[in-house]
Amino acid sequence: MSAIIGSEGFKAAPWFDQGRFGLFVHFGLYSVAARHEWVMTREKTPVHEYEQLTQAFDPDLFDARRIAAQAKAAGMAYAVLTTKHHEGFCLFDSEYTDYTAPKVCGRDLVKEWVEALRAEGLKVGFYYSLLDWHHPDFIIDHNHPRRDDPDARQQNREKDWERCREYLHHQVTELLTNYGQIDYMFFDFSYPWEADGWPGKGAQDWDSAGLLELCQKYQPQMLINDRLDLPGDLVTPEQYQPSEPMTVDGKPARWEACQTLNGSWGYDRDNTRFKSTEMIIQMLADTVSKNGNLLLNIGPDGRGNIAPYDAKTLTEIADWMHLHAPAIKGAGAVKDRSLIPPGMVATQRGNRIYLFLFSYPFGHLHLPNAAGKVTFARFLNDGSQIRWEQFDPDREALTTEPGGQPAGTLTLQLPTRAPSVSVPVIELFLTD
Repeated sequence: MSAIIGSEGFKAAPWFDQGRFGLFVHFGLYSVAARHEWVMTREKTPVHEYEQLTQAFDPDLFDARRIAAQAKAAGMAYAVLTTKHHEGFCLFDSEYTDYTAPKVCGRDLVKEWVEALRAEGLKVGFYYSLLDWHHPDFIIDHNHPRRDDPDARQQNREKDWERCREYLHHQVTELLTNYGQIDYMFFDFSYPWEADGWPGKGAQDWDSAGLLELCQKYQPQMLINDRLDLPGDLVTPEQYQPSEPMTVDGKPARWEACQTLNGSWGYDRDNTRFKSTEMIIQMLADTVSKNGNLLLNIGPDGRGNIAPYDAKTLTEIADWMHLHAPAIKGAGAVKDRSLIPPGMVATQRGNRIYLFLFSYPFGHLHLPNAAGKVTFARFLNDGSQIRWEQFDPDREALTTEPGGQPAGTLTLQLPTRAPSVSVPVIELFLTD
């Protein structure tokens, strides 16, 4: 499916592979309900009742320019907006339905999104759900709000799936042709297995091969994720951190960790299980150390405003990234892990290694096998030098002197107080 192949065997996209960090934005009618983006199926809401949310859909505080500016400040290289989620409501203008933001509030939010991202120099990403609980011909399955209706299977016999699939392809074509160059398409999602007595939906149901042909025809340079039930340009682990660099069929894979701030993608007013900024930065570092990207989500509220905790987190990430971007952007896994203490997260960019101090050590940091391979060490936040020494392996520990370390160990001398940043980073200059 790839039009242009880069040196890693992937479709060439240096903006993605070097950018390492992106913003996910979930916004829709579910933001008005404020009870999770799956509220329609969680509460088994009939379409005619759910449609009433449109009367309150007035995103007067949705400011794509502000969101793009905050993403840029946070060191993100791209951003992805939910053009349509499972609920079926579209943020873009479509000739195939009136269930859209332009029809409801007179604004094409996708157009605003594209223009704002381009103005900030960010790459443009679209999320599009393959599911559509609003479409009358979408076959009821175990994810569908009407799954427990006594006549659910009878309803399915009256549906025309081909009509629903054509609708899906028409809308994807609109997104691919009406907004200029699109850099990333995040399809969501396939479930080609039976659950609760209901058959799922996969590549044949969506005609995923046909969708890929549309993408190749109109946006050949665009990255496509792995949720069409066919191989994509990247894999997308969600709400967990892989334990090692990801592979597909034993070969290195381009990958992107998709993470929320509180476990909900859409605005969820009463969900306050927020991750700390420190944890988010640690997740970002962990992801890059395994050659992955982090796609971090925010869910604007019912008026389209960035929720206070989301805004606070983005600002704090921006403060950290302002000082530490070299450890993330353009970085990846360390080539020689023997230089890094066991269990420590580290990244590498060129001849620089970056050590992330998740737990700040007292006094000394011992780097195995680093002697003679490091020419300079400093804290990245302020560029201040860190001195080092090598302890004789045969030296015994005394009252005020530490004992010897294995031959080849370089011991960094650290100040007692850690730098006043969320996650301190040490930069090592290598000999080659």
